Formats: sequence, structure tokens, C-alpha cells
Amino acid sequence: MLSNVLEWPRPVKRLVVVALDIAMGLFAMWLAFTLRLDTLHWPNEGMQWLAYVLAPALAFPIFVNLGLYRAIFRYTGIAALITTGKAVAIYGALLFAILLVGQWTGIPRSVGILQPVIFLLLVGASRSLGWLWLAGQNTRAPHRLLIYGAGSAGAQTAAGLVSARNYVLEAFADDDHAKVGRSINGVRVYAPIALAEVVKRFGITDVLLALPSVPRQRRHQIIENLRELPVRIRTIPGLTDLASGRVTVTDFQDLELEDLLGRDPVAPDPALLGRHIRGQVVMVTGAGGSIGSELCRQIARQGAARLLLLDHSEFALYSIHQELQSIVQQEAMACELVPLLASVSHAQHMLDLCQAHRPRTIYHAAAYKHVPMVEANAGEGIRNNVFGTLHMVRAAMASGVENFVLVSTDKAVRPTNVMGASKRVAELVLQAVASCTGNHPPTEGGAARRHFSMVRFGNVLGSSGSVIPLFRSQIAAAGPVTVTHPDVTRYFMTIPEAAQLVLQAGAMAQGGEVFVLDMGEPIRILDLAQRMVALSGLSVRAPEHPEGDIEIVFTGLRPGEKLYEELLIGDGAQPTPHPRILRAHEEHLAWDALQGRLQALEEAIHQGDGATMMALLHELVPGFHQEPLQA
Repeated sequence: MLSNVLEWPRPVKRLVVVALDIAMGLFAMWLAFTLRLDTLHWPNEGMQWLAYVLAPALAFPIFVNLGLYRAIFRYTGIAALITTGKAVAIYGALLFAILLVGQWTGIPRSVGILQPVIFLLLVGASRSLGWLWLAGQNTRAPHRLLIYGAGSAGAQTAAGLVSARNYVLEAFADDDHAKVGRSINGVRVYAPIALAEVVKRFGITDVLLALPSVPRQRRHQIIENLRELPVRIRTIPGLTDLASGRVTVTDFQDLELEDLLGRDPVAPDPALLGRHIRGQVVMVTGAGGSIGSELCRQIARQGAARLLLLDHSEFALYSIHQELQSIVQQEAMACELVPLLASVSHAQHMLDLCQAHRPRTIYHAAAYKHVPMVEANAGEGIRNNVFGTLHMVRAAMASGVENFVLVSTDKAVRPTNVMGASKRVAELVLQAVASCTGNHPPTEGGAARRHFSMVRFGNVLGSSGSVIPLFRSQIAAAGPVTVTHPDVTRYFMTIPEAAQLVLQAGAMAQGGEVFVLDMGEPIRILDLAQRMVALSGLSVRAPEHPEGDIEIVFTGLRPGEKLYEELLIGDGAQPTPHPRILRAHEEHLAWDALQGRLQALEEAIHQGDGATMMALLHELVPGFHQEPLQA
């Protein structure tokens, strides 16, 4: 029956509620007369019929004006009941005043007091019973829910679950001993130590974290403790969304990437973030990519006067431009957005754009980064990563750019693939330019003060090439989850964290430095996969656990892939004003020595000479270890 009621059109539902209120108003009037006259009443004396007409005639416009018929029963709460009381109070005051002034024959004035009181009880009870009826329909829901966090966020979430027909709330858990043993709307609060027993007793299938203010370290500890239980773990939206009182199952989110990372993100330094941005013209290449788009969001919020969005993908450029336009409008920013559809591989076009717009700072994030893809298309990977960087550097110097920051990767350190080697050569270009004296510039017409630097970091969680989206889709499809090797490890950070690092490191640049983040310990990809399976409420299928839900399959290392990644070539890293950012000056070639090899590499690309390309990469990057490609 509930399904039929919920599927009624909205006007039909409102008409039913209006009819119910009119009926309750008439019944309240009859009961008021009956109680006052101490006999079963029938309006047959004097003007008593007028009282029955006044009841709905007064109540209906007041209820409409105060929005009682816009409310939804399944979201009824204290605020809705207070509004109902206010509406009936206004109605009662008007009714009593009219009866007092009219003094009609057969209508006792006390009816003007009794009827509104009875009417209030009936209307309030009807709303509450409707809410309880809808809530009671959840008893057959396929999912049993436990909310971890019995504070205001947990209570608001529980109130919003009335509409979640697939979920029934069975229990709360909370670290606060003062709350343990108590109940919220009849649902008991348990101690975390009893969770295993609670999950088994109630058949809990899902745990919802309602912990918006808990420190990241404690949150991670809670998640790790829950990993052993056969439950899916998710989290609630922010408190701003909860304030609406309309939390539904579709609002529940998978755990944040920071929770999977297992460490606190690096706190940004506000002074560094905006140093080369506020009031300036800033260009971001690769603006539609994972890192580039986040750089654009943060640069716009840091108060850039004009933000140049450069990308060769029309759709990616359109998407970030539309998103930023919305942000700029909503947050009343003065940032001018300029979308530039172009490829960094076109040297003259880059020069024309830089001279036309005269950016003060360029963040060069445009690159091909997918290891197997670049491995299979080495020439295009080198053309984009190496010569795209060279074209941007020359354009920057010719147009007076003061700050140039290259977004690099840990795969550039002792690379085993073309992508990593090409990014290391791109670093060499910047290092050579930064070390040039005034007598040996790589192009004519440079700025008086130029700061060229590189920011090198590990894998980015949630990016288009990250394992996180891949693992999630594989788990959703019931597996298998594919891992290349049981021992492969990677450094990880979130996209916002990586973008903040780029902005802050660039602000500290003096010229030629490689900035790296102290990222803590690397994470084993197998551990990450197992953690994601467990947090989805599933178990890993293995020889020792054949009844598990998801199988993990090892596919072997891909061409050019390493077991372990590194962030520094040498050991000369120095601290910076930021406690988690390190600065290094690594060995490199002078521009005169580099220039000839770059010309030879470019010629090999034009001729499609794979063997020469690989030989030159090995010569330019001494740590590069890979078999030459076939011509």
C-alpha cells in the first residue's frame, strides 16, 4: 500500500491531506459542541451551522499561507510540528475573536477555545502518525544500517532515513561513553567494542560514518577497526546538506579518498598559495586534466585577475570552463576566464598566445601520463612531453613570463618507461634554462627575473588514470580486481593536495629546483585493493578463503612498469619553509650540451626512428633502463 500512496501524483496527495484536515476540523467542532453542551450534538439551533462553515473557511487559507501543504509527511520533524502549532494558534485566535464579536444564538463562546485545542491535537497526531506509518514500512528493508556517530549529524541522518525504503536503522555507535546505553528515537547507542556482536545480532549490512568533525587520524583508526566486519562502510554528506533534513540513501557517499590514503593531507600555507597568483595573469596548460583542472579551481579562488585555460581536448576544455564560470559567478569572483583550444606541440601558436596574453606565471601540466599508452606510442609521447615543454619554455621566455612551474612525476626518477624518461628530459630542459647565463639563453628576449622550477610527486588518487576508479568499477561488477604484482607499491596523494603543492612550491622557487613532497610511506597496491573490498562489505576470495566475494587477480607488470617508485635521484634534498615540501638541485646537462641531443631526438621523431629515439633517451637519462624499441 505504501508504494501505491507514494506513487500518487503530488496534487492528489495534497487534495487528500486537505480533505483530511477539513474532516478533522468539522469533527473537532462537533466534539467541542458535544463536550460543551454535555450531549451528542446536531447543529439545529440558531446559527450553529455557521460555526461548522467557519472552521474550514478560516483554517484552509492559513494552512496554505504557512506552507503546511508544501510539506512532505515522510520528512515531518519538530520544525513542521511547530509550524502546525503556529497555524492552528492563528486559526484559533481568529475563530474565537469572530465568535466573541458575533455572539450568535446557540454558539457558546467557549467553543472557540475547545475546538482549536481539539483541532491541534488531531492535526498534530495525523502528521505524526503518517510519519510513523512511513517509518514502519522499513522493517522489510534489505539493508540493515548502523550509524557510527550519535551526535547531531547522526541524529539528523537518522531522521532523514524515513524516506530510505531500502534501509532500516538498527543501532548507533559512539566513542562517547556518556552516550552509550542511551537511545535516539528508540534506537540504542552501543560502544565501539561491541560492534562485532551488534553486527551479528542485527544482521548489519552497512555502516554509515556520521563523523564530520572527527580528526582524520581517529577516522582512519575507526575505518581500520571496521575492516574486519562484513559490512559496507560509507559516509554522509557535509553538515550544510544535512541542515535541509532531506538526507536520502542517494546522498550517502563512498569513503573519501583521504580515508583510503590513510594519512592526513598536507596543510596548505595560505601565504604561499596566492603569492604568484593574486591580481595576476596566470596560464595553466593541460587545464582540462585531473591536476590541471584542480589547479584552475584553486587559482581562481586565489584571486587571479585572468586565468588562461589551455588544452588540446575540446570537451575537457569546455567542461572546466563551464565549471569555473559557475564557480566565479556563485562566489562573485573578479577572475576573467579565457579558454584556449591549442596543443603545446605547436611552437608558433604557443608563442603567439603567450605574447598576446602576457601571463606572469605558467603552470605546465599538459602531458601524456598513461604509462602503457605512451609506451605503445613513444614518438607522440616524447613530442608532447619533451617538445611541448620546450615550446612552452621558449614562449615563456620570449614573452616575459616570470614564473614557470613544470608538473612532473616520480616516474621521472630512474625511469623504466618512455613516459618517465620523457618527463625527466622535460625536467632537464627546465634545469638547463634555469642555469643559463645572460650570454647563453635558449631564445631571445627573456624576462629580467625568471624562476623555472619543477614539482615532482607520486600517483594522484581519483584521477582518470588512478587505480581507485578502476577498483571501484571492478568491485561493483563483482570482480575480479586486477593488480599487476603482489609487491608493487606507490606513493599517493589527493588531487587537491597535489595542486596545492604545485602552487606553494612554485611560490618558493629561486630557479632550477625540483620540489618533492614528503609523502610518508608508500602504499602497497594489493593492500589498497584488499582495503577497498573490505570497506565495500565484501571479502576477498582466496585459496584459504574460497567462499569470498571478490577475487584478486595478478596480471603481471605492464611494459615499462616498476615495482617501486622514487621521488629523488640523489640524496641532497633540503627543507623549505613548508614542513612537508623538500627542495633539491639535481645534476643536469648545460643548455649547449642538451640542445644538440634535443635536435637529434626531434629528427628521430619526424623520421619515425624508434631505435634512435630510445638510444637518445638512454643517453639523456642515465638511469633509464629499458630495451630499445623496434624501428
